[in-house]
Amino acid sequence: MLWTIGDLHLSFEADKPMDKFGPEWAGHAEKLTAGFSDVRPEDVTVICGDLTWGMDMRSCLSDFRFIDALPGRKIILKGNHDYWWSTATRAKAFFAENGIDSIEILNNNCFFHEDAALCGTRGWMCPNENPAPHDRKIMLREIQRLEASLRSAGERERKIVFLHYPPIFGRFYAQGLVEVMERYGVRECYYGHIHGAGRALAFEGTDRGIRYRLVSADHLRFRPIKIM
Repeated sequence: MLWTIGDLHLSFEADKPMDKFGPEWAGHAEKLTAGFSDVRPEDVTVICGDLTWGMDMRSCLSDFRFIDALPGRKIILKGNHDYWWSTATRAKAFFAENGIDSIEILNNNCFFHEDAALCGTRGWMCPNENPAPHDRKIMLREIQRLEASLRSAGERERKIVFLHYPPIFGRFYAQGLVEVMERYGVRECYYGHIHGAGRALAFEGTDRGIRYRLVSADHLRFRPIKIM
């Protein structure tokens, strides 16, 4: 089976209690453990960024060990609060050095699960009109990364995209990311990043043939959703 969830926001070693963001976050690590109870050892879960508040790899070792201990194989992508992230190569080496063997990284690549190609990137949010040069540059890079991921899927017909940032949010529309998904025949997109009252502006439904779903942990009550 294939599952997804986003925004675990773990902080076993960082002083960042999440319950100040809302009562639903109280004891959220325990809620995640319970939420993963339906995931089997042979299953795959894609985690859509914002895994840990740690500022570097060493400071989030306990968080990664927690993720590693969750059942099944985990595929992670970068979120805006993943300050520990430098390069995928360094993260892979760190995991290997510390015996973390169930976490893989989605970054300029894709993974295959049954008949589906699992593709994605972090994404970005910037104004639709007159974006700052910095935002424009980051968005262009994320578009290129998503295209590289989708291209690596080859002829696989079912391509599922995972992002951290929402491609549609209120009046915001990430035209470049959406166009890439359309060009490669994507029909499913899962994203995180949005919490609390902001969830009212999160788009969930079908637009231009692509079905979108918000999978932030608090939105899912800390229980991954099954895709297939």
